[in-house]
Amino acid sequence: MKIITLPDELNLNSSLSISVYDYESSKEISKQKILLNKNTFSFLQEGKKEVFFDNSSFAIDNSQFLLMKSGHCLMTEKLSNIADYYRSILFFFSNEDVLKFIRKFELNPTESSTLYSTYSFNYDSFIKRFSDSLLDISKLSTAIQKNILDAKFEEIMLYLVEFNGVDFLYSIINNSDNNSQRFIQTIESNQLNKLTIKELSFLSNMSVSTFKRQFEKHFHSSPSKWFQEKRLEHSAFLLKNKSKRPSDIYEEIGYENLSNFIQAFKMKFGITPKQYQSS
Repeated sequence: MKIITLPDELNLNSSLSISVYDYESSKEISKQKILLNKNTFSFLQEGKKEVFFDNSSFAIDNSQFLLMKSGHCLMTEKLSNIADYYRSILFFFSNEDVLKFIRKFELNPTESSTLYSTYSFNYDSFIKRFSDSLLDISKLSTAIQKNILDAKFEEIMLYLVEFNGVDFLYSIINNSDNNSQRFIQTIESNQLNKLTIKELSFLSNMSVSTFKRQFEKHFHSSPSKWFQEKRLEHSAFLLKNKSKRPSDIYEEIGYENLSNFIQAFKMKFGITPKQYQSS
């Protein structure tokens, strides 16, 4: 599958560090490989969106919007049942823009060590008006856009910091030099997401062969065996603590049919799912 590089392939004016694009599509995509060369707000207008990053994933509808750090991700876009199309206002900005904002307003990091590559926020009336205003700005000349978008960037960041703190800002500019830690985090964060080895390799920015070697090195198991073990452990949790039936969860766990799930569960735990629930 082709890798789409954004915002490069949108033919935006390269002289603008901060830019906006009104994206609309009548075609659904599933787990499209995306390389974000800039950090991006996705103000979802119509349809549904699902993203997978190295250490986080979200599925949203148009009651929410996303903040995505530059890097590799997988993206799914589903059309609106009402409007029969997908639409999102994309707001691109660089790490330098974030650093400039932090310095200007003298924002200090907290002691939180949990940093993510993507964040989900709920719309409110302020954000709705903000995203609508971006559409108006996108129609102006480049010269006027530059100064206004600089101000709009500060506006949205000040608003989000007020209600969400500063951790998301420092997540954006964090560049971990610990490749091993980042690889392990990618695997553990996606252990219950039904991603292929090729998709996980892409999120890790590795070839499939390198990914498999690194996986064996860090987890002392093949990817298929390790992920199966984790999903079976999760199925046991769902059966015992969430009162789920085997027929409710076998597809979620990654099995094509119920009998294969029951057989795999029995091989791991020595009893059937039904016996496990009643034990």
